[in-house]
Amino acid sequence: MNTLLPQDALFDGNAEPWTSLPVCDHYAGIEKRMIKSLEMQAEMGPVFDVTLDAEDGAPIGGENDHIELIASIINSEANLYNRVGARVHPVTHPAFENDVRMLFKHGISRLAYLMLPKARNLDDVRNAIAFISRCADEANAPLPPLHALIETHGALHDVWSIAGLAQIQSLSFGLMDFVSAHGGAIPAQGMGAQGQFTHPLVVRAKLEIAASCHAHGKTPSHSVITEFNNADIVFAAARKACQQFGYTRMWSIHPSQIRPIVDAFKPDLVEINDACQILMLAYQNNWAPIRYKSEGQDSLHDRASYRYYWHILRRAKQTGCTLPQEVEHLFFEHQ
Repeated sequence: MNTLLPQDALFDGNAEPWTSLPVCDHYAGIEKRMIKSLEMQAEMGPVFDVTLDAEDGAPIGGENDHIELIASIINSEANLYNRVGARVHPVTHPAFENDVRMLFKHGISRLAYLMLPKARNLDDVRNAIAFISRCADEANAPLPPLHALIETHGALHDVWSIAGLAQIQSLSFGLMDFVSAHGGAIPAQGMGAQGQFTHPLVVRAKLEIAASCHAHGKTPSHSVITEFNNADIVFAAARKACQQFGYTRMWSIHPSQIRPIVDAFKPDLVEINDACQILMLAYQNNWAPIRYKSEGQDSLHDRASYRYYWHILRRAKQTGCTLPQEVEHLFFEHQ
């Protein structure tokens, strides 16, 4: 009887290269919003991450108190799923080292990841990793997964190398700072929900980041949408980021954006059904090629397409879709 699951059978005996992260990364920098975000996460389940912001969230002069607050929240009962990360100050900022040390001192065991902002180039990311690694050694603690923001000219130039760093789990596009770095050459519309998908310089940056992440098995995380009061606009932008630009995760900056983003990243029901039937049939045939017949199609499949449908099932699972009991039991309960 076949015992190989998709993650074992479809990647030639190697570890599956893609990390499975929730499709939404929600940012909160004020204590009230941090608590509200974790309440929503408890209600919806771990379909989105919460990133507590020590960079833009900290008042000038209050950086130490703010990182202590973040560490206490990470260690609190409110962190129900251990899917809370933290954005620290840039490696060039005087508060960076204290941010990292405080997190290792108080909250590292339950920290889902560290976000590294404002890297000017590959060397900045390497320097940040080196310091965090030293802190991990001093604390006799594991190195947390690291995420990096690509928001400068130099970081975009080095994005392929940054994505290739073993410690990096995900790259995010920092739209607002990227546009501002062009000194007015990109109009304000380039930061909007529609213009950021059409301006050539912004489109180029999005595609470079997504392509480098997929080449190295990392998660590309899409930039913010500032229009938070219109769920339809948020949904449409998230859908475009997912289906046309290759992003598998997206930032939220207001609680009202979380549900539209999660919904936009859900696979279509028809595709989920196809994925379930194709993978179950492949499993029953020990992952040999199969013929799949359903309403409106008669097609042949092998491990190349099996891998595609496995990603569809994983994303369905990540976004809270209900899967058939047999599929749930066979492919997910024993992971």
